[in-house]
Amino acid sequence: MVDKNTVGIIGAGAWGTAVGKAIAQKGISVQLWSFEQDVADSINNEHENKRYLPGTKLPDTLTATSDLIEAASRKDYIILATPSLFLLGIAKQIITVPNIMEGKSTIGIITKGFLPGEDKPKPIVEVLENYLPGFYKGNLVYISGPSHAEEVAQGMLTGLISASINPKNSIRFRELLNSDSLKVYSSLDVVGVQTSAALKNVIAIAFGAIDALKEDSKIFGDNAESLVLAAGLNELMLLGKAMGATHPETFTSIAGVGDLDVTCRSVHGRNRRFGRDIVLKGIIDPYDNIDEILDNITKLPYLPEGVAACKMAYQLMLAFNLKLNIINFVYKVLNKEYTPKDALESILFK
Repeated sequence: MVDKNTVGIIGAGAWGTAVGKAIAQKGISVQLWSFEQDVADSINNEHENKRYLPGTKLPDTLTATSDLIEAASRKDYIILATPSLFLLGIAKQIITVPNIMEGKSTIGIITKGFLPGEDKPKPIVEVLENYLPGFYKGNLVYISGPSHAEEVAQGMLTGLISASINPKNSIRFRELLNSDSLKVYSSLDVVGVQTSAALKNVIAIAFGAIDALKEDSKIFGDNAESLVLAAGLNELMLLGKAMGATHPETFTSIAGVGDLDVTCRSVHGRNRRFGRDIVLKGIIDPYDNIDEILDNITKLPYLPEGVAACKMAYQLMLAFNLKLNIINFVYKVLNKEYTPKDALESILFK
């Protein structure tokens, strides 16, 4: 049990709110930062995030603000939870907060994806270490695992990995998050956990597309979905190894196969839903390529983070000269080079 600590969570989406609730239920003071004022008002006045996590009662120890600097100030722990597209801009805004400038806050990240680098995309932790004060080099904590926000918010049993080069910081977040329903395990493989978290969203888009196609197909069924799941795990391992993952068992743990499985199969998964909507609803029909989708990503009814991750994973695939059929498949579909059905025949199962 972590006593007498304050926590700031930067991002009041479903996942940030669910993590905030899990911590606040332990009697710890948690303040969420919300970009939308109505979300902050809903949390403060009605103890519910009606926009992103409706129907979940939030404890009094969880409050919200639309003031980013306030949310990051005077906090023992800061958790970055904004989507990857906006994460770097947010980090640049909070680096002047005194407790961050002085390295007094322990910082964790629950955002999934990659960030742009000078020559090729990089893991989130690596990029943030170059912007945050030097105290944080090797001290950031990355947290991931099979953890849909809806189930975490309901107190359903969930496992997470807390990964850091600094084992003490990994343990600090493990203790902060641990509860009867939330089980957290430590890891030193920061790159492997991050790669798994980013790529599983890309694989889930492919899985969703096949799930939709099998409704009117004699070719695609449960066997094909399991084939994609297993091949997807292999691509996680190949790209993770190329990027510097240190522990092969990361990919067979809840950080790898566990998160991949739930993201592909659960009805809560936005990226799985996005793959289905590409096939069944033509959700990307108005756009000419992946860049146009990303430029208009906030206009979609939900945010599929696998789109940004796919573009960067494709760049990494080329940079490392890897053959990753699922990543290639999803990229070519999002870039409007193939329809999902044609891409399946021409790329994925070739």
